[in-house]
Amino acid sequence: MRSFLIACSIIITAGMIFQKRFKILNALLAVNTLRKLAITVSMNIPYVRSKIMPSILGRSAS
Repeated sequence: MRSFLIACSIIITAGMIFQKRFKILNALLAVNTLRKLAITVSMNIPYVRSKIMPSILGRSAS
């Protein structure tokens, strides 16, 4: 019974986070330090960097 309640709690919590994910993300990115950390981490991912940097610099993506 206890494991069932834990599983239900996890599922409900995950559903609530999924529903409010954009509000949570906006609240986290409103903090300057967290925003800089998110940008630094995302720019270390080659796929993201190759897709974002050309649009920032005004070049066509290849």
